[in-house]
Amino acid sequence: MTTAVFSACILLLVLLLWTVCEIVVGATQEEKCVYLDRAQHLDTVGLFKDGDVIIGALFNFYMLPPTLDLSFSEEPYLQPCYEFQESPVQWAQAVVFAVDEINRNPSLLPGVRLGYRIMDSCSRYPYSLRAVMSLISGGNGTCKTTQPTKIIIGEATSTESMILSRVLSPMHVPMISYLSTCACLSNKREYPNFFRTIPSDVYQARTMAQMAKRFGWTWVGAVVGDNDYGLQAVQAFREETKGTSICLAFVSTIYRERRAKDVDRAVTVMQRSSARVIMVFAYYVDVEVFLIEVVRRNVTDRQFLASEIWSTSGLLLSNPALKTIAQGTLGVAVRSALIPGLEKHLRELHPSRYPQDMVLRVLWEKTFGCSPVQNNTIASQSGLTPCNGKETLEAVENGITDVTNLRATYNVYLAVYAAAYALHSLLHCTAPNSSDLTMAPNCSSPDIITAKKLLEHLKLVKFTTQLGEKFYFQDGETPAVYDIVNWQRGPGGALKYVLVGRLEGSKLMINESAISWTGNSKKVPVSMCTAECPQGTRKAMKKGLPVCCFDCLPCTDGEFSNVTGSLECYHCPPEFWSNSHRTACVPREVEYLSFNETMGITLTTVAVCGAMITAAVGVVFVYYRQTPIVKANNSELSFLLLVSLKLCFLCSLVFVGQPSLWSCRLQQAAFGISFVLCISCILVKTIVVLVAFRSARPGSAALMKWFGPGQQRGSVLFFTCIQVIICALWLSLSPPFPHRNLSIQGSKITLECMVGSVTGFSLVLGYIGLLAAVCFLLAFFARKLPDNFNEAKFITFSMLIFCAVWITFVPAYVSSPGKYSVAVEIFAILASSFGLLISIFAPKCYIILLKPENNSKKFLMGKTQ
Repeated sequence: MTTAVFSACILLLVLLLWTVCEIVVGATQEEKCVYLDRAQHLDTVGLFKDGDVIIGALFNFYMLPPTLDLSFSEEPYLQPCYEFQESPVQWAQAVVFAVDEINRNPSLLPGVRLGYRIMDSCSRYPYSLRAVMSLISGGNGTCKTTQPTKIIIGEATSTESMILSRVLSPMHVPMISYLSTCACLSNKREYPNFFRTIPSDVYQARTMAQMAKRFGWTWVGAVVGDNDYGLQAVQAFREETKGTSICLAFVSTIYRERRAKDVDRAVTVMQRSSARVIMVFAYYVDVEVFLIEVVRRNVTDRQFLASEIWSTSGLLLSNPALKTIAQGTLGVAVRSALIPGLEKHLRELHPSRYPQDMVLRVLWEKTFGCSPVQNNTIASQSGLTPCNGKETLEAVENGITDVTNLRATYNVYLAVYAAAYALHSLLHCTAPNSSDLTMAPNCSSPDIITAKKLLEHLKLVKFTTQLGEKFYFQDGETPAVYDIVNWQRGPGGALKYVLVGRLEGSKLMINESAISWTGNSKKVPVSMCTAECPQGTRKAMKKGLPVCCFDCLPCTDGEFSNVTGSLECYHCPPEFWSNSHRTACVPREVEYLSFNETMGITLTTVAVCGAMITAAVGVVFVYYRQTPIVKANNSELSFLLLVSLKLCFLCSLVFVGQPSLWSCRLQQAAFGISFVLCISCILVKTIVVLVAFRSARPGSAALMKWFGPGQQRGSVLFFTCIQVIICALWLSLSPPFPHRNLSIQGSKITLECMVGSVTGFSLVLGYIGLLAAVCFLLAFFARKLPDNFNEAKFITFSMLIFCAVWITFVPAYVSSPGKYSVAVEIFAILASSFGLLISIFAPKCYIILLKPENNSKKFLMGKTQ
């Protein structure tokens, strides 16, 4: 068969089928249309109002679907749901009220009448899917069709919203949810047509994290549902507290299929944990079972943080078994707002105004116990007598007419207005020129409306509500606004929730004085793994434990921490030191060898005593200057030696007191010159002894003439002048200066004299050491002269003491810190001065004062027995 023949056959077959279809359709139109769907009553559950533009809405008037028939004995169909709920009735009436209000508003959609079509979704697939397909297609349970909707307000649950968004997304039909809070719906790639007037669950968890920061809770337990609602809340809480000292002590999940087992485990973990604040983020049924188990185990010392799904639950509040453990619960609730005029609208509801509304019929049957249908046959089928028509909701108190806490209802109200403003923008509406809207249409024809265009305009919606709040969508989300509620006992002992705060955006405002904590306490409960480290300490993390479990280590010397919970200690500035509590830095105490302290007083006393003893020895020598023992020891050099020793004692006083520029220069010069004068006198005395001994030998009589008194005085002056020159050069080129020594670890600053030039200081000490060494050697050689009173012996012994003191001085001076180095130098000066004074003058004074019979020339010459 050729291709042309095959194509012709196909075309002939298509024409034949088209003809048959025309015949069948023509025959069908002549017959009565029959709607074959056995679930047609599902399309009639709700409200309908015609208009130029229809807004579709889904509410779960019934909560539970029936049990499926799995007998396979008949074809499957959707049976009616049961468990009628009152709250969705109020939500539906919010749509009715908002549409009527908008239609009366001359500045919003002028010349355009809004209509609505409200259907039951039962909060279950495929009920919600069938309802939404009916809305967008115009199906109404009959063979006729109605105007399709271009926008959907719904759904209540996140799961149904995800399903419907995926179905409607290819058709670009926007949907605005009033209760779906799952954070997953914020994904615009997967749900580009989804909007909502309720914040995401993420903001609930962030609000709880802010409360934990506000009240200082660092150790928080979490009991959450094993689903997106609970697990994403935990993730959001951790992200919000990242970088802080707040930790989750435990996370217990409750899975619906094993609820009893998971709840038992969660309560056990909670009892064993030291966390006193428990965040409960789960569905209502899981929360109820959990709280009942907590009551059964008599756990009464926990502070609960409630998510919005149960923070305002009337059923939990009215449960008398939960009074003890639930009192003090702090919850995050969907914000409540007033809708002016809504209460009057709700109290005027009557089935006669909405005869097609099966919801009002059921409401009337449950509220008044009679059937609003006047048909006795229909009324008898329900088992109720017909109502007399006088029943109203005016004097009835129920959940429908209660407008004190409009939470989800206000979200529905906002959703209708968001849709209206999007339509207003799409139709390019302007302010009307006349109060008669029929004569002055100010909007484009509604025929231009497409779902895709409406979706784009909905993204840009911005308006101010009647309460003065700014409303807009940001990536399909609204700014987070929550009420903070506290469960408290009322006058009759029943629990009620009280508004104690509010969250707007990221700003948390709480009236702490209005909160009643767990146990009816006014004191904020404490929940932490480790108490915050006080000032003066730092945190040291424990290996293998969360960051909020730590040790508190005190700051070391020179460090401080002036905030509670500091992670580290900070070094004080160089001029400061930490106080005894390590909480602040205080100026360091300036330390130097003072006249007021014990060491300074002792050294000063010893120096003054040495000077006085020297003066006393001088007085003795002056008084006995004509005696042989004074004359034999060269009285002129002896007096000069006593003067130099007195200067040595007195120069030590310059080292005591606060160092200054002049005291630093004077003390080293006075020390160097005084000791050189002293050693020079001793050196000349030693030379005189040697010369006198040599002159006693035959042929050496003229030797003494070359070293007479003049030469002796000149030698002392010469030796001293060399030291004076060294000191002058030192003081002129690089003199000593006062210095604040910060290098010594401690709370004090050592004020000391720096030598300036180490070379100059070394020359001064080296010159003194050179003279002492020469003097020691000469005296050592003359120690065995045959006199009965040999001066050389005493000089040798004095020089031995002098050298020993100053050799010991060097390492002691270098190793002594701060003012103690000055004390070591003073001690060396005094020790060496006393050594010279005692070694040279003590034997003479002993003879002069105690052995006067030996104070004769014969005794000194060794000629007496």
